[in-house]
Amino acid sequence: MSERLKRLITEQNTTWQRMQDIQAGADSEGRDLTAEERSNWDQAEARLTEVSGDIERINKMATLDKVDRSQIVSTSGPTSEDRGQENTAERYAGAFSQYLRGGMDRLTSEQRLLLMENDARAQGTAPDTAGGFLVPDEFRNVMTEAMKAFGGLLGLAEVITTATGADLPWPTNDDTANEGEWLGENQPAGEQDFSFGGRKLKAFTASSKQVKLPVQLLQDSAFGLEQWVPRKLGERIGRRAARSWVTGTGVDQPEGLVTSGVVGKTGAAGQVTSIIYDDLIDLEHSVNSAYRANAQYLFGDNVLKVLRKLKDLDGRPLWQPIPAPGFPATINGFAYTVDDSMPGPAASAKSIAFGDFKAGYVIRQVLDVQTLRLVERYAEYLQVAFLGFARFDGGIQDSNAIRLYQHPAS
Repeated sequence: MSERLKRLITEQNTTWQRMQDIQAGADSEGRDLTAEERSNWDQAEARLTEVSGDIERINKMATLDKVDRSQIVSTSGPTSEDRGQENTAERYAGAFSQYLRGGMDRLTSEQRLLLMENDARAQGTAPDTAGGFLVPDEFRNVMTEAMKAFGGLLGLAEVITTATGADLPWPTNDDTANEGEWLGENQPAGEQDFSFGGRKLKAFTASSKQVKLPVQLLQDSAFGLEQWVPRKLGERIGRRAARSWVTGTGVDQPEGLVTSGVVGKTGAAGQVTSIIYDDLIDLEHSVNSAYRANAQYLFGDNVLKVLRKLKDLDGRPLWQPIPAPGFPATINGFAYTVDDSMPGPAASAKSIAFGDFKAGYVIRQVLDVQTLRLVERYAEYLQVAFLGFARFDGGIQDSNAIRLYQHPAS
């Protein structure tokens, strides 16, 4: 953890405590805040918002810069086959990097053959005649980390990664109403079968749209193309996929959490753009206690702004800042994740999700990710465009694990 992040966390806690002291002084005397106290409070709140935003940005950048390069290594040491595979992966990554910078014309015959053979083996089809190739592992890992940073639900749900995009049968089961039994002496055990449901996880294609770069920049070896391109493609695909995982229709895209989730609490009349403490308690207890041990909140930044102002029946704020490095900020004792794909406070909007997201929502992603290099289309502008494709699906796998808060219609 950087010194700047530690300093910001300390400032966040100090500022929050100063705000509470201002309010406590007025409460102890049974009066409203004075003009000076209100001004000090407003200044502290504005600074708190800035510091909290800085902390979130630093954590997001840390996520973007964190690429999983871990590999499974045999305890007996790498075999000649392992070393051969690693060498092939390195050569493929080098060929792909050269392809990004200079296209097919800059590749040696060996590099061209390597790219095309890898694609043919992975896809079981002929190489892509449009000029697209499967991205190397490190490239794909950068894209994945970028998608996690821009879609909070991806970091919470159960994620299934498959090598191909074939339909994947996925069982669902609700056994929460069933329980065991006591047996009398010499009595046979009863029977109660599992009741399985099911769904098929598909592989819908998400595109990054075109990302254009000047030829001069591609020729500059100092420009970190291998990091910049996957990050930008991952951000774009991540934003689009994140929105579908939350509000997707299920038609040619994932089925969203908000679209198909169960409402656990509808807000009290008049709470169209606001939320009250009692409704949050009801939402938490609408989730079975078996799931609450691993439960947390999911909402957008507009909802966080509302919740930061709420207090419990004893006047204690529900939002608690980061108590120390390594610990999360909480709402009513539960950790939370901000995903701006979640709806904001509005009439009939389902703006808050609460529960065990790993148990309740599954995301399917296909390992094969492709990038196309478009040369001729923007040649007169001395630009080259890149286009990324990734395939996903998602849906609720245990409807009991997650509940939604819905604002009233009026």
